[in-house]
Amino acid sequence: MFGKSSKEYEDIENDMMEEEEQARNPVREVMGMVFYIGIVLLITFLIITYVGQRTHVSGESMENTLAHGDQLIVDKITYRFQDPVRYDIIVFPFKYKEDTYYIKRIIGLPGETVQIADGEIYIDGQVLSESYGREVIRDPGLAADTIQLEEDEYFVLGDNRNESADSRDPSVGVIYGKDIIGRAWLRIWPLDKFGILKHQ
Repeated sequence: MFGKSSKEYEDIENDMMEEEEQARNPVREVMGMVFYIGIVLLITFLIITYVGQRTHVSGESMENTLAHGDQLIVDKITYRFQDPVRYDIIVFPFKYKEDTYYIKRIIGLPGETVQIADGEIYIDGQVLSESYGREVIRDPGLAADTIQLEEDEYFVLGDNRNESADSRDPSVGVIYGKDIIGRAWLRIWPLDKFGILKHQ
């Protein structure tokens, strides 16, 4: 009998290499998938922790600007580089209930005085000209007397002024800048209201 030619040996070797390669491919695919998922999870974690966070509006305290059920993205990075400004819509934790967050609008800034009298908001003794309040304020709460805001303190109100627990309420009070989670930035639901929220 004749021995196998070098060509036949090459074919056998090639077949064996292909079989080995095919055996390794599923492992490579799994490892590649695990690596890809790991990268996605890491990026998601970094975005949620340092850049943005999804949240939803519960209740009517920010009507007509925001409605119950609205889905938002909160910008968590801007305040790392600049201070909050008047009329920003912010998210902050409710100090008396874990995992509960409030969303309100900044009205008073550090160093200012705030008072509510005859339904008007006074900042440093001057009537604040603003268009966000849904109604004339009936209950000034803590702001019936002048409130002096100290360093890093903010006075916040809901746009639906007569249906909002905010800085007028002793359970909320003034908000410290260090406690602010971020600024409401983008409404993603409902789709017909999708867009960046106007603060000014």
